[in-house]
Amino acid sequence: MNFALYRELLAVRPIRRLLLVGMVARIPHSAAGVLLTLHIVLTLGQGYAAAGAAAAVMTIGIAVGAPWRGRRVDTVGLRLALIPSVISETVIWSVVPHVSYEVLLPLVFVGGLLTLPIFSVVRQSLGVLATGEQRRTAFALDAISTELVFMIGPAAGALVATAGFSVLGLTIVGIATSVSGLALMWFNPPTRSAESDAEPDVVFESSQQEAAEVAVVAAAPAHLNEAAAEFAPLAAAGERRQERAGLRHKVIHNFAWCTAAVAAVFAVAAGAGMVLSGTDVGIVAALETGGHQAEIGLVFLFWCAASVVGGLIYGAMHRPISPVLLLLGMSALTIPMAFAQDTWTLSLLSLLPGLLCAPVLSAASERVAELVEERRRGEAMGWYGSALTGGVALGAPLAGVFIDGIGPSSGFVAVGVGGVLLCLLGLVLQHRRRRRLAAA
Repeated sequence: MNFALYRELLAVRPIRRLLLVGMVARIPHSAAGVLLTLHIVLTLGQGYAAAGAAAAVMTIGIAVGAPWRGRRVDTVGLRLALIPSVISETVIWSVVPHVSYEVLLPLVFVGGLLTLPIFSVVRQSLGVLATGEQRRTAFALDAISTELVFMIGPAAGALVATAGFSVLGLTIVGIATSVSGLALMWFNPPTRSAESDAEPDVVFESSQQEAAEVAVVAAAPAHLNEAAAEFAPLAAAGERRQERAGLRHKVIHNFAWCTAAVAAVFAVAAGAGMVLSGTDVGIVAALETGGHQAEIGLVFLFWCAASVVGGLIYGAMHRPISPVLLLLGMSALTIPMAFAQDTWTLSLLSLLPGLLCAPVLSAASERVAELVEERRRGEAMGWYGSALTGGVALGAPLAGVFIDGIGPSSGFVAVGVGGVLLCLLGLVLQHRRRRRLAAA
């Protein structure tokens, strides 16, 4: 291990600034979930089911919007791509606290759809600014900063909401996120290396050539056009077939970057989200059932602190570890949390899976950066974020079903076993693919 990598990395001003801005920009939205939930329950007088439905609607919006937002960064550049987010964050989150629950639902969906793509932008830019071992360290630092954010944001949101200031808190979330977006636009961190900047020119020249060819055809003699008119019905049918084939080819071409290896990383991201959100619900349920709600923060402190330590260790390593193996370990180590008898044993048992949390996320991000070329990396990081979000949306209700039907401890077992089975399936498919390639 080489912990000096952190000093070398943070000495690079653009990387240091990007990590700092990214961390600050994530805090408002990390508090938004708790603020929205408590606003719906305490201010609007709705139940937790209604609050959960609103959170699910916002999550769906984020999952749908992330690939599109990442694609916009790839095609029009960072500054233009962030303009809709900068405007919508302030407008929507300033309106949400003042409307009824029925109006709130579509607003939070649009808010999720146009949310500031801070996660994908930071990962995409780190993939450009850092290379080699520095890239692993950079993604580890990003994962660590995310853990610190989720130690600060939700707690701050809960304090503001329980003090009766949920309306003000949600408004501040929108304004702060917009300011963070403006800071990103000001700093304009690179999302492509200098070598790939010439690619749009090639596309432009190609379109110019196609336009010239169309002009030549249009200038053909009139008698040739008359002869061609006799075959118009056949030509029209052929054109329709070509259009369908062209559309199919375009779709395939647009997703050519999504290879089996990339899809496997997305599956790991979904599995990690499932295990983490299920563990989150399991911790709350275990302590609430025992009447120790006030000690929830203590368990989360142990869990997140272990993740920070694990991220520091992984970022200092010379060799990468497969994200599938890291997720397998985290999932398997989540299962023993079911045997906790009190707050302290639950805190101690959370240390083992916590150590692998940041490494899983940083290893998966690093793998996406390695597998996808720069001109499509923003879209790929958006899909990576959607996979992670989808896993989060799946893990909480999965754990909840087992908790309601069996008991709090079964939530840890459900998501842990689910993660293990997903990883084992991935390893089997990976082994078969390697055998096919070797036989070929």
